[in-house]
Amino acid sequence: MIRPAPEPILVLLLALLAVVSVSLGTTALMPWDVFSANPDRAALARLVIVEIRLPRTLLAVLTGGSLGLAGAVLQGLLRNPLADPGVIGVSAMASLGSVLAFYFGLWSVAAGGICGGLLAAVLLVMLAGRRTGTLTLLLAGVALSSFAVALTALALNLAPSPLAAYEIMFWLLGSVADRSWSQVRLVAPLILLGWGLLLATRRGLSALALGEDVAQSLGVNLIRLRGLAVFGTACCVGAAVAVTGSIGFVGLVVPHLLRGWVGHDSGRLLAVSALGGATLLLAADLVVRMIATGPELKLGVATALVGAPFFLWQVMRMRGPS
Repeated sequence: MIRPAPEPILVLLLALLAVVSVSLGTTALMPWDVFSANPDRAALARLVIVEIRLPRTLLAVLTGGSLGLAGAVLQGLLRNPLADPGVIGVSAMASLGSVLAFYFGLWSVAAGGICGGLLAAVLLVMLAGRRTGTLTLLLAGVALSSFAVALTALALNLAPSPLAAYEIMFWLLGSVADRSWSQVRLVAPLILLGWGLLLATRRGLSALALGEDVAQSLGVNLIRLRGLAVFGTACCVGAAVAVTGSIGFVGLVVPHLLRGWVGHDSGRLLAVSALGGATLLLAADLVVRMIATGPELKLGVATALVGAPFFLWQVMRMRGPS
């Protein structure tokens, strides 16, 4: 049986969800209302759709694509099906940077998150060393993540007021709501740069699937490959976390859902995982917008509610029958 190619299906589904995303809200407006002959309706559509809904939609796509792509790269690099961007500490360091800059205004929060993600990449390369294997990189990432989480908890503990601590915690839950074009413009270049670095690992990851010795015999520079993966993840995931807060499990779930569709071609899985991550996160954002819970359910909470059971199922599947 010939399976249909996933790329056209995911692109079509993503486009459909994007149209729904910019149309969904308390004010009934469609994208074509921007060009309405009624000047009042056209002005309202430009305000609501272009200035409010479209930045939210784009950030969901950019963030989901970053998490899905980075998850596929890290699972291939570490040869561990449980790897995701959080496992090497990038998400935790980006969150820490944003928390430390929280009291310096919105732009400083985003800039702090970006700096935290890039600092994570530098520290990982220094801690893992040049001649060590992927296990050392994984252990260094776990240590860095634990340290960043501890410092974030310390920052919450030392917050000048309960309200400030509440605001930090609320932001850390993760969301793309109430984001603006200024934030999109700030992080989009870094996210696209990160995508480029991660997609450059396609050939190396395909060879690495055969083992490190075979990959080296095929001319793959493992040090360069790890550097591209780490700095690419730091750029795109660090920048995304800087404006959305921590959104977990997308990088873990998406590659698993799509691997059976594309087979064992690690190179092809990267682009498909980026599309799948963007589609999944945009769909999750639509779900939380439609759930009537009073205050809108945070996107990071929704992904955790779905991703955590999947994580446990994956662990049980790897353990096998007792």
